[in-house]
Amino acid sequence: MDDKIEISNVESAILGLLLEKPMYGYEIEKIIEERNMRQWTEIAFSSIYYVLKKLEEKELVEGETINKHGRTRKTYFATPLGQKAMQNKVKDLISNYEKLISGFDLGMSKLDILSKEEALECFEKYISAIEEKIDYMNDINKTIENDCPKHILALSNRCLAHLTTEKEFIIEFKEKFKD
Repeated sequence: MDDKIEISNVESAILGLLLEKPMYGYEIEKIIEERNMRQWTEIAFSSIYYVLKKLEEKELVEGETINKHGRTRKTYFATPLGQKAMQNKVKDLISNYEKLISGFDLGMSKLDILSKEEALECFEKYISAIEEKIDYMNDINKTIENDCPKHILALSNRCLAHLTTEKEFIIEFKEKFKD
């Protein structure tokens, strides 16, 4: 079997969690929520089991059905092949720039179809939404700062940096746009 198995970002997010410890689907969901991973991944709750099945088919994870306290759960764990695939994926992800595609950019490209008042109102709403997200991320940071590895906290801080820069950009642009 080829040791350079291609995996998607969603697959790598779930595989990465299973490299931390074996888990069943709902445990994976809880960690995704606790770490606010949906801020930087595209994992829907409904896709977790689908992705686990795909990882199992690729022999990157194995599942073991465990009966505990009268409940049957399938616990998944990463295989050595999964570890190798994840190492390759992480090397690729942190070595290459990936452009960000935002609906905001599309909206800005067609800003001329709005009146100045409509655009300014939209910018205010956007700034408010960013401020809410900044507050939310600050709350997340307070809850995870002592209980998670530094690189996980750095993800949250990176998101905050992006949000703060985005807010500053919009405020500056809005002032220029007024003139």
